[in-house]
Amino acid sequence: MTPDFNWAEELNCAVTVCDRDGVLLYMNSRARETFAKYGDLIGQNLMHCHNEASQAKIRHMLATGESNSYTISKNGQRKMIYQTPWRHDGEIAGMVEISMVIPDEMPHYIR
Repeated sequence: MTPDFNWAEELNCAVTVCDRDGVLLYMNSRARETFAKYGDLIGQNLMHCHNEASQAKIRHMLATGESNSYTISKNGQRKMIYQTPWRHDGEIAGMVEISMVIPDEMPHYIR
């Protein structure tokens, strides 16, 4: 089953989606722009572009349904990365990664 990703196409963040085996199903325009130098990655396995520690984390998320989030600095920008499994009929079907540029200083609220 391939979900409809039209809502994500013009988001102001990169959205990348893979299936349970790590095969890339979708990259929105921002994600395609980010990884353009590698060509069309749809249909490729994302495990090939990750080190062993990252591969282990991805396998863990796909096995357990846990999410992962962290920040990075890349090309002079600070980014928040959020990775989480997506489900179909209650079963883990793959993983979504959302990468967004964030400011160096961000307000934090207790609600």
